[in-house]
Amino acid sequence: MDRWYVVHTHQRSERTALVNLQRQGFHAYLPQYLKPRRHARRVDRVAAPLFPRYLFVNMDLGAARWRAVHSTIGVRHLVCHGELPAPLPAGVIDEIRTREDESGMVRMDWQVPYKKGDVVQITSGALFNQTGLFDCVADDERVIVLLELLGRPVRIRLPAEAICAFA
Repeated sequence: MDRWYVVHTHQRSERTALVNLQRQGFHAYLPQYLKPRRHARRVDRVAAPLFPRYLFVNMDLGAARWRAVHSTIGVRHLVCHGELPAPLPAGVIDEIRTREDESGMVRMDWQVPYKKGDVVQITSGALFNQTGLFDCVADDERVIVLLELLGRPVRIRLPAEAICAFA
């Protein structure tokens, strides 16, 4: 019976391990998402592994030469319990695949922990330590906060990770 197993890879070798496992005839899966990358005042989105240093392989332990996975370029080892690889619970890979978009990237749905009007504090940037009111989510990475500046409310767009709840 085919089951999904976890493969632990060398650092930044997920794609190398994926290609080499597929060359050997294994059905391997590397879930990826679009990660924001900041460089030189620009923000790009690049494909990155959803689980760094891990990928998944589907095989039947009774029929497959699963020990060959250990000696595959880019692979450190299969995650095992004792001598045998530990199978993933049924449905885990299917759940990840249901979150993929048409390009094969896993959508990262960010849940907003704040409601409109919650008091938040800015934790980084030029407005560090300022407090304001959470207004809304601008896009998948930014939020809008209302700050009192120069005697009037001003809407400020900030990275979502640059605010925290103010107690």
